[in-house]
Amino acid sequence: MKENRTLDKLKVKESGIIISVGGEGALRRRLLDMGLTPGTKVMVRKVAPLGDPIEIFLRSFELTIRKEDAKKITICDSLDNYHNIINRKEENKCHEPSL
Repeated sequence: MKENRTLDKLKVKESGIIISVGGEGALRRRLLDMGLTPGTKVMVRKVAPLGDPIEIFLRSFELTIRKEDAKKITICDSLDNYHNIINRKEENKCHEPSL
């Protein structure tokens, strides 16, 4: 994995680190409550025969989510890349003009 992509693009046995969780309102809250938080490592374990839903492994448990929900979760390929992305976000905040 060379660039950031969404969780639904991972193939079976591929893994990544969550960068951000999109969605709005109750959907976003539900994803976060299920443990899909930035910095968490996830791995795709299984994909249903018709491609939806997908089973992922995170925090020592399996979770099955719809592909539509997985599209809202941005991931990167490694912890190093995750830290680089977070540091860039922090640098951008430091350079924003204050009002």
